[in-house]
Amino acid sequence: MAQNDDIIKALRKEFFAYRNGIIADKLRKAGDPHTMIMGCLLADLTAIARRASDALGNDVTRAAVAQALWDDTLSRECRLTSPMIYSASAMTLDLALDWCSTVETVEIADNLCHKLLRHIHEAQPLCLKLITQDKPMVKYTGYRLMLNLLLLEKMQKCDSLRVAVEAEIPSASKPLIGVLNDILSEFD
Repeated sequence: MAQNDDIIKALRKEFFAYRNGIIADKLRKAGDPHTMIMGCLLADLTAIARRASDALGNDVTRAAVAQALWDDTLSRECRLTSPMIYSASAMTLDLALDWCSTVETVEIADNLCHKLLRHIHEAQPLCLKLITQDKPMVKYTGYRLMLNLLLLEKMQKCDSLRVAVEAEIPSASKPLIGVLNDILSEFD
């Protein structure tokens, strides 16, 4: 446990080293809910996560560190880095549902889907569960995952899917409308 704490402290130091005040200020002004925003670029966070994953080695240690990062809901960089460290083979459907229920921004949802969820074994059942939820960010995450799966051809395009996406548009939030339109463009 102490070793994991040291790793998390080292990661936080790297976030600080890669901080970008201009981006952090723009995110704050745009309403990002995190109280700790370093403004790190995703490319930098990806490199930091890759180094950490290599150093952590096994899935159990990676999972523990990634979970600790995910649980820090105040830090944008922790939330973004966590899915980059967690091993897709170790992610369960129940844990994925739990993580998705706490997604707070489009950026976090997009990153979670792209870096982790699209690679898990139960990605399609997860997606189908998420899109039926009432919470807007959970629903967004589900449709964002659907788009990823369609692009990777891990999900079949079918009429019932198209109808469901079209039916969602009238009540969709602005960010969700963009994803729904992207999904529909995959059917053309």
